[in-house]
Amino acid sequence: MEFGEGLKKVFLAGVGAIATTTETAKDIIDTLVEKGELTVAQGKVFNEELKYAAKEKIKENISVTVTKNYTDAMNSVEHMTPEELAALKEKITQAEQAMNGENNAYE
Repeated sequence: MEFGEGLKKVFLAGVGAIATTTETAKDIIDTLVEKGELTVAQGKVFNEELKYAAKEKIKENISVTVTKNYTDAMNSVEHMTPEELAALKEKITQAEQAMNGENNAYE
């Protein structure tokens, strides 16, 4: 075998190896993309399932009742500091002024 013939075979073998490697790499990348897309899709579904399950658990275990109970406010006045009491008086004054302003607006 001549030196040129051997060099040609080595060159062609290299080109073949590169082509094969490129094809294999493309197949691997395509497979990873498909798996990646599947993983993202599964992650979205799983996330939605977790949200739903969390909402259901909250509904089962937590109840909120809103009531207007002024008795507690009246009783807590006795335990307020002078600063807290002054702040409450100011808040009451503001509420009264707002109510009087609303009433005057309709007259």
